[in-house]
Formats: sequence, structure tokens, C-alpha cells
Amino acid sequence: MRQSEILFKTQKTYPKDEVAVNAQLLIKANFVNKLMAGVYSFLPLGFRVRSKIISIIREEMNSLGASEILMPSLHPKSAWEKSGRWEGLSKIMYQFQDHSGRDVGLGVTHEEIVALIAQGIIDSYADLPKYVYQIQAKFRDEPRAKSGILRGREFTMKDMYSFHTDEKSLDDFYEETKKAYQRVFERCGLKSYITEASGGDFSKNYSHEFMVETEAGEDETYLCRLCGFARNKEIADFRKDENCPKCGSGVLEKVKTVEVGNIFKLGTKYSEAADLNFKNNEGHLKPVVMGSYGIGVERLMGTAVEVHNDKNGIIWPEEIAPFKVHLLSVGEDKEDLQKFAEAVYNEFEKSGLEVLFDDRKKMSAGEKFYDADLVGLPFRVVVSEKMLVQDKIEVKKRSEKESRVLKVKDFIKEISK
Repeated sequence: MRQSEILFKTQKTYPKDEVAVNAQLLIKANFVNKLMAGVYSFLPLGFRVRSKIISIIREEMNSLGASEILMPSLHPKSAWEKSGRWEGLSKIMYQFQDHSGRDVGLGVTHEEIVALIAQGIIDSYADLPKYVYQIQAKFRDEPRAKSGILRGREFTMKDMYSFHTDEKSLDDFYEETKKAYQRVFERCGLKSYITEASGGDFSKNYSHEFMVETEAGEDETYLCRLCGFARNKEIADFRKDENCPKCGSGVLEKVKTVEVGNIFKLGTKYSEAADLNFKNNEGHLKPVVMGSYGIGVERLMGTAVEVHNDKNGIIWPEEIAPFKVHLLSVGEDKEDLQKFAEAVYNEFEKSGLEVLFDDRKKMSAGEKFYDADLVGLPFRVVVSEKMLVQDKIEVKKRSEKESRVLKVKDFIKEISK
């Protein structure tokens, strides 16, 4: 893609009204645009990162045997009354009346809705288990929308729901989902800790949050670095430097974390509210056992920026970078240099590399280098008069200080491994 053709212009200063590093860098680097607190537009580069994260999530959810659906964002009050959450979530749920005077709300989550859908489909134990997920906008009247895209009022969530005959079936799928979630976060360049958290109103057992350590985190987690045991501060009954209850050898450390995902054993609360039952193998009606599993897409993107950056800008993990290679043509705008840059670009495109070509005219080398570091693609490739003479390119990995001079074909072969 040619940089001159996309909606793109970096800022020279950080936005004054943003305190979170992710928002400062994403706005300055032209990935997102802030409309109001907690509400952002995703510009071409930001949209590509978001799309790549969604693709990773989709692949891993499909690997579990889950099927993708799409549920509405606008819900009638009646769908939420039986579970008691119309009142229970009123502080964060956008609730209003339509022109006919009917009470409606914007979905903060979809347990009630998916249970109503399943109520017309699941009849027998032979219909179970089933797993469905969606990737969809959620709306929450968030009182603390001060962390950039880590905490939004409008955001994208992957929410998955599972339906089972019994707790054993739920437990088995729950454990498989833990593994899939960790694969998602690892592919996004993040080390996550499976963290014990409260089961809330639904279960005496722990739910589990997936925490990433960062100073930007609003959560505090007790962590054993030796075995990976982690427990949310809200339920922890530990003292700092206490021995780990799991391995007995490690010492618990209190660290700041961001929650990038959660999984929850719902039991029968929502199935009972929706009259979602099945006939077991003896012909008796039983409430369906449910699970719920969430990942915040923008929160995952923002966390990656919080973890991977330096004084010059973002350092994108390769699998979620908007492009793998940033090709810069620097020097005087001469015909032979233009032809060389175009040839390199065409060779990259032909080989299937994802490349952003900074072909902008009347931009100094310094300006292009500044933007390249700020945008943070994994590899920077420079074409200049000096490289033209050698018929080579200068390659620098964003996470490293030193650059190398290579033949175009050698670089393509190396990066395509």
C-alpha cells in the first residue's frame, strides 16, 4: 500500500487530553481518532491492526468447534427483566425509550439474548454441547473512560457462550478455552497469566481472568513468577512476599495488570431465566448449563501498545502489525531513485509481503524516519542513492538498533521463512 494514498498524517506532539500511553501513541501515529472520552474512530493503520486481532481470535475460536453468529445490539427491556439485570446493570447500560415509548437498551453483554436464541433450538441432550461466539460492538456508560482504548464506552468484544448437559462437559470445554485464549494472547505478542477471580453471583468456583503485566494496568494481581500462579487482588487473602500456595517455593508479588480476557462458568442462572431446558436421556427436563467467555479487541490492541513501545513510538508484534515492512524512499527525487524504489516495492508485493511504501513527495529523510519509528512496523527498509549504487537495501528491525545491507531477494527469502 502506498502511504501517499491513505488517510495519514502523524502529529508532532502528544494529545494534551490523554494520559494513557496507548492513546497518546495511537493518536500521534494516526491509528485512531478520538471523538469523545471512550469513543474512537479507527483510521487505516488502526483498522488493519484491529482486523488482524479479530482474525487471530476467530481462528482460535473456530479451532474449539465454535460457530460464529451475530446478535443485535438493541435489546428490549423484557429480555433483561427475568435475570434481574435490567436494574442490576442500569448504572452502566445505556437505557432509553424509543419513539413508541418502549424501553430498550444497548447490549453490554449477551447472556440473556443468546439463551433466548438457544431456547428455540435446544430440546434434547442430543443437541448438546454447543458453542457460539460473536465479534460485535458493545456499549457501556463507563465512568472511568480515561485509559485510551483500554476502557471504552463503545468497543468490540468477542463474546462466546457454551451450552452443556452438565458441569463435567462445561469443565472440559472451559479448560480447552483457557488454552485457546493463551494462544490468542501469545500470537498478539503478550504474556498472559491465568488469574483466579471471583465467581460472582453465578458460581462458588473461581472465574478466570487473563492478565498482562504492565504499569498501565488498573488491576492488581498477586503473581508467582516461578510457577505462574496468579490471583486477583479482590479475592486474594495474601500478604506481600508470602509463599505461593500452588508451588510452595515461589514468592507472591503484587503487580499491576490489564485484563485482556475472562472466562466464566455461568451455571443455570440464564437458562432458568429464559426457560432454556433439555430432556436428558431419561426424559426429564433439566436446565442447560452455560459458560461465558470474553475478549476485548481494542483492549488487546491497547495493551500491546502499552507493552511494546519506546521513546520513539510503537513497536508492533509481527502478527498484529498493520504491515510487516515499511519501505522508505529517501533522498533527492530523481528518476533513477524513483525507478529503483518502485522496483523494490513491486518485488515485495509480488512476493506477498505486506508492505507500506512511504512514497510521499517533498518529505525529508528525517521526517520519514520519524514517522517510521512512531508507526512501529517490524521492519524498516530504506532505498537511497547510496543503496541504488550498490543495488541493495538497508534493513533495520524496529526492535533493534543496528541496520544491515542486503540484496532484495535475500531479504525476501529471510523474512518469508
